[in-house]
Amino acid sequence: MDFIIRPTTQEDTAAVDALLARTYPMLLKPDYPSDILDQALPIIIQARPELMTCGTYYVAQSEDGQIIGAGGWTPSRTQQGWGDIRHVVTDLDHLRKGVARALMQRSFADSAAAGISSLECWATRTAAPFYRSCGFKTIGPKDVTLMGGVSFPAIKMVR
Repeated sequence: MDFIIRPTTQEDTAAVDALLARTYPMLLKPDYPSDILDQALPIIIQARPELMTCGTYYVAQSEDGQIIGAGGWTPSRTQQGWGDIRHVVTDLDHLRKGVARALMQRSFADSAAAGISSLECWATRTAAPFYRSCGFKTIGPKDVTLMGGVSFPAIKMVR
């Protein structure tokens, strides 16, 4: 399947929300207990409004206009020359077809062009092998505090 990678716009919010809502519960279920998912999923299946218009968050869009993946990067707020990988997701029907890798390649190219020399991500347990295949190294476990004080176990990785 052919697809394009483009920056998101505010108009993509509903499609990214739907993608996150149908994908994350299925993908994360084998790696997280239900009590953690019950608390975290309502938060993480919503597109972050600030990402949708930042210019460095992208969607993969199929030839027929369907949003089949999303993800990107933002400059770090705390470390100069660093960036953060943000909210990567691929539609279940398009897993292992190069969608997430294309989103990462776009993120790598654009972040490097912006002077970013290192990237950090807080990977889900599910996504850590993918990030390793993209050149990230595991630093260790990290509990991410989500909105409302919900603690979500993740893996800190850097590239």
